[in-house]
Amino acid sequence: MSSNQRFKLFSDPVHGFISVPKNVIMDLVQTPEVQRLRRIRQLGVGHLVFPGAEHTRFNHALGAMALMQDALANLTEKGTPVRPEEQTAALAVALLHDVGHGAFSHTLEHELIEDFSHEDMSRVLLTDLNERMDGALDLALAMFDDTYDRPFFHQLVSSQLDMDRLDYLRRDSFYTGVAEGEVGVQRLLKTMRVHPLSGGADAEVMIEAKGIYAVENFLISRRLMYWQAYLHKTVLAGDELLRGILRRAQTHLDAGPAPDWLQRGSRALLFFLDHDVHADAIETPEVRDHYLQLDDTDVLFSLKQWMRGPDPVLADLCHRFVNRVFLRVRFLSERPDEAQVDAWRADVADWLVAEDLVPRSEAWAAARHYLTLNVSRHTAYDSDEELIGILGRDGTARELSEMADTTTISDLTGFVEKPYVCFPKPVDLELGTASEG
Repeated sequence: MSSNQRFKLFSDPVHGFISVPKNVIMDLVQTPEVQRLRRIRQLGVGHLVFPGAEHTRFNHALGAMALMQDALANLTEKGTPVRPEEQTAALAVALLHDVGHGAFSHTLEHELIEDFSHEDMSRVLLTDLNERMDGALDLALAMFDDTYDRPFFHQLVSSQLDMDRLDYLRRDSFYTGVAEGEVGVQRLLKTMRVHPLSGGADAEVMIEAKGIYAVENFLISRRLMYWQAYLHKTVLAGDELLRGILRRAQTHLDAGPAPDWLQRGSRALLFFLDHDVHADAIETPEVRDHYLQLDDTDVLFSLKQWMRGPDPVLADLCHRFVNRVFLRVRFLSERPDEAQVDAWRADVADWLVAEDLVPRSEAWAAARHYLTLNVSRHTAYDSDEELIGILGRDGTARELSEMADTTTISDLTGFVEKPYVCFPKPVDLELGTASEG
């Protein structure tokens, strides 16, 4: 049988041609759960800041699967045995690792379901798919849960140097044009190995000593991508605006039955706004089915409907998002006290009245949708997670910071926090030592 009959090729601008096996993997690609990822942008509101960032979770899922193929091929060449069923299961996990992401990815992850994480939903959907496929994903589930007796497979899909991170950094750098995020993916894969080679219960994925600079570059690139793309101040402004819209819509639902004009929005979105859904309920058919119906299109459709509604505040907020008239974000040297926040809120309330958006009696309450405080927080190398192992030329395994430039690694280990305030551009807040970047 020819290779053209055994694989379907996808052309990818990041990794080139991606070969998808015509077995359970191709069956998974064709499921509604995976096809839904085509309708969810990888970077949430990032495309409104970086015009090229229109790529989707579907692109990323295929990319992570392609890197898993490369990683397993390299590990096999170095002497670690991988059985065909393990290969298929690992590709399935890589493909489905983000299948639980919701509309606008991370932006709304904690807005629609309380105490939610997309990883938990990914597992729910993986379990459902396994039932539909009569247990074909049993091994994939074990790898996802890290209960398989060869734990290095789980590391390849969920660790500080996994296929997920290698793909999204390379992919997001490509589509945003942020060159600092460029990662030497192939160098990392070529220096990756399992130690001990047999890949048993005590084996771990490590990087050979000759690849240590590629690891450092990867961590530095990750930090730069967070500050220059993922946590860019205008991206944060878009995030805050979209969350403010949903909270304003929520106020109408909290006041009583949803008015007719609000119900013109997406039913899937209104389900989550109108119900107090907790993460404990994500396995129920009603929650799961509404979640699968919800994607970026539903949110944008709802905003375009509410732009024409009778609430001038919600209409203004929706207009701002649809037409990219964002609020302003300023980073702060420290978190403001309550008195300072009240003074800022009073300034915003005055502006809302002057703009004739609300009467004075409603201005204070409405101001909370236009003035928000938050903190951007990130570390490139989390010392509380499973650490990156380096295999020395003498066969000795050490943690990354023991082998690398310890100053560089320690700088990348600490969490960096940046408090910020988001507010309307025409309002002249007294910000003290606030900065633009």
